[in-house]
Amino acid sequence: MRKVPAQIASKLHLALPLIAEQGLEQTKIDEIADTAGIPKATLYYYFSGKEEILAFLFEDMLTAIADEASIAMGTEGTAVERLEAVVATQIRLLTQNRALGSALIGDLGRISRSPALVDSLQSAFYTPVENLLIEGAGDGSLRAIANPLLGSMTIFGSVIMSILVTVIAPADDLDVPNDLAGELLDVVMRGLLP
Repeated sequence: MRKVPAQIASKLHLALPLIAEQGLEQTKIDEIADTAGIPKATLYYYFSGKEEILAFLFEDMLTAIADEASIAMGTEGTAVERLEAVVATQIRLLTQNRALGSALIGDLGRISRSPALVDSLQSAFYTPVENLLIEGAGDGSLRAIANPLLGSMTIFGSVIMSILVTVIAPADDLDVPNDLAGELLDVVMRGLLP
């Protein structure tokens, strides 16, 4: 894939609601070109097909999440406080871009077939949380767990499921609790025991 100019990248985001609604398999490259206002020949100049277009959009969003998660990790506070900030960042960015969040959740299997997207997903979700679980065990704000990666996957699954509920709700009904990250982590970390 060639380097995509910012002007084309920003126009591609216009096609996300279409891809999210129809699914990538049902969406034609002609529809993406028409919706984004980009000539089909230009799309083929930069991308080999619609799968590569969606991968580009996923990587763009995952990079933004990884960058902001890194900032949240670097703030003051215990590992638990920073973990809540990281999860809040992940949730906020996924809900702010409902169409891409919906497409991402709908095509998680597609991500696993792309090494670059797996790396981006790891940087955006797994690594920051795994590192904070390890740091939390070190600073005493969390108990040590045998497999911090599994812990980060558990939290990722919780984030994705909570976002799935919000992205399938009609835009008018979207009501993400202000402290969804705190509520989610409370259940994940304290469990359901009395």
